[in-house]
Amino acid sequence: MLSKALLRLGASAARHPWRVIATWLIAATLAVLAAVAFGGRNADSMTAPGLDSQRAADLIERAGTGQEGMTAQVVATPVDGATFFDDDGARTALTRLQTEVKRLPHVLGTSDPAGALDAGGDTAVRGGLVSADGRIAVVRVQYPDQSQLSAEDLDALVELGDRLRAELPLRIEMGGNLFYAFSDPDGGASELIGILAAAAILFLAFGSLVAAALPIGMAVFGLTVGVATMTVLARVTDVPTFAPVLGSMVGLGVGIDYALFVLARHREYLARGLDPHEAAGLAVATAGRPVVFAGGTVVVSILGLAVANVPFMTVGGVAVSIVVLIMVLASVTLLPAFLGAAGPRLARAGRIGRALQTRKLGRLARRRDPAAGTAPAAGWRRWIGHVSQHPVPYALGAAGLLLTATLPVLGLRVGLPDDGSLPHSRTERRAYDLVAEGFGPGTNGPLVIAADPTGDPGVLDRLVAAVAADPGIASVAPTHIDRATGIATLVVFPTTSPQDKATADTIARLRTDVLPTAIGHGPARAHVGGAAASLSDVGQRTSQRLPVFVAAVLAMSFLLLMLVFRSVLVPLKAVLLNLLSIGAAYGIMVAVFQWGWGGALIGLEATVPIVSFIPMFLFAILFGLSMDYEVFLLSRVREEYLRTGDNGTAIVEGVSRTARIITSAALIMVAVFLSFAVANDPSTKMFGLGLATAIFIDATVVRMVLVPATMTLLGRTNWWLPKWLDRMLPRGPVGTDDTDAESTGEAPRPRLVDR
Repeated sequence: MLSKALLRLGASAARHPWRVIATWLIAATLAVLAAVAFGGRNADSMTAPGLDSQRAADLIERAGTGQEGMTAQVVATPVDGATFFDDDGARTALTRLQTEVKRLPHVLGTSDPAGALDAGGDTAVRGGLVSADGRIAVVRVQYPDQSQLSAEDLDALVELGDRLRAELPLRIEMGGNLFYAFSDPDGGASELIGILAAAAILFLAFGSLVAAALPIGMAVFGLTVGVATMTVLARVTDVPTFAPVLGSMVGLGVGIDYALFVLARHREYLARGLDPHEAAGLAVATAGRPVVFAGGTVVVSILGLAVANVPFMTVGGVAVSIVVLIMVLASVTLLPAFLGAAGPRLARAGRIGRALQTRKLGRLARRRDPAAGTAPAAGWRRWIGHVSQHPVPYALGAAGLLLTATLPVLGLRVGLPDDGSLPHSRTERRAYDLVAEGFGPGTNGPLVIAADPTGDPGVLDRLVAAVAADPGIASVAPTHIDRATGIATLVVFPTTSPQDKATADTIARLRTDVLPTAIGHGPARAHVGGAAASLSDVGQRTSQRLPVFVAAVLAMSFLLLMLVFRSVLVPLKAVLLNLLSIGAAYGIMVAVFQWGWGGALIGLEATVPIVSFIPMFLFAILFGLSMDYEVFLLSRVREEYLRTGDNGTAIVEGVSRTARIITSAALIMVAVFLSFAVANDPSTKMFGLGLATAIFIDATVVRMVLVPATMTLLGRTNWWLPKWLDRMLPRGPVGTDDTDAESTGEAPRPRLVDR
């Protein structure tokens, strides 16, 4: 029986706390040492098998042109704003800049804007190296494959720029995918802000520094082991750069939440007069069981990303799932050890907490205290009772509100926020603006067409002419032909920016119309690649696979909840209500990021499309996290139903008993996620705001209004389960057999099973 196993595990950890804490300390130390000694570098590989952009990348790699490697661009303009690069002094400075960049380690080659000027103004403009007005020049830098590079290469380029800015009369800015690959991801400051906010909420909830510190300590331990494990995983596969940030975000949120659930139960048992060791064991047996199932639901949902068949999403999901699993393990081993070490001190507020309780702020803390005894707060009890007495208007009103918030999803547009969406304080943004000003916005996102002209020697001329004639293409660079393989590469510059919908339309038109017409029915072939094309392809694939993914996650979650609660309608209702909260979160994201509503509040300087892979990632994480509250709340409702046999009483008692805990947990998770919403990177902002919004909606509108209203309307049929299905469902470690009630010494009453 799972509850009995957790009871023994929790009690044992509480009786031998220092042994368990030492084991975790050793595990964390070994994980960090392994990460330092064997850890790999996170890398973004925005490709997937079968995509046209992947076929283009394969051809480019076969040709060995070097264009399959990393790139950077150094953008320069005279500092006085009036001098042009046809001035001897400015041209000499530009030549030195290009020469110094070319000498950097691992640089395969650079463009030569000064040489292009010497060859003639028209040639320079066509080559995209010097702007038409002669004021902006670009040094394009070619590096080898990412596997041969490290953050030291980026540091060397940045340090060179800092030095030359002081020595040359040039304004120098830098960008390119070298920055994207090796810039430190957002998250360090956000993690600290989130932890401090969580600590403040926990202190107000418990009135005790010790009680507030335990969930934080457990989460930090778990996050250390999880992120270090993720770093080791990066040694054997490409772990995307967003995975540590997302892992930290989700890990802190669920870790502190899980610890809060167990700690609140522990304090309840201490208030009843139980020994701390026994209280810890019972807390893990009761609250720990929903934690295990909630964590399992999160992991199942995230691992469902594999159905997208996009490798970097699958690996990112695995990495985040590892962090969640470690947090679950810490909740049922490390936390009870902390509880055992703390002893009876957790049963009472600390000196500062008692001082606060003499003031108005203290009265607020007492009302929020999730462990102030076994009786639910009178305010929550009155509210849930009120909703239960008027279930129809509350159900319709709450559902209508969420559906209204979901409406903006109809305008959802996926894409890739480019460097133009970064703050002006970033050199990548300033370089982007200079390039767009001098050469047009499409120069920031060139497309690379790879062509194999085998059997049709005249196809390249037709191809270049057809591509240049397309209205979405501003210019075509000279064709590069590999002599050994005959493979040709064309770098083409769209008229629109990488994140513009028109660019995606241009890519689609090239593939479906321009290239097939130019090639004809011969043996030659051509494919469109480049970063913009890769992200467009990934976006299309995730959009196509999203319905399959959603169906898979819903089915797995429904089955898991049915095993937990031995009911058909409870998991069905949970699935539908979670869909409503996630849809509302999507709608708010569209309103903020695409429409710009309130974007300034989170530092968003320009509207951007939703990053192509984020909707699927968010669905996986949010569906799993929303199940945390569902499992925790319904487990308590089910306990009350088994104890009383009365559905109405079970709803009021169960929801009101968990309302304070869920509110505190939601505040913590929202605080953690919002701390990431103010990061510089738009993708991190989307993850943070989307997660925070969904959790807030789920813990308020859904759990405190829709759940009691719909459960009241369903009555005793909430727990209906056909007899034939009851016989088929497993019991024990996966299914339930009323061990919650057994573990607390309360006799269960019969479930409603269709006879």
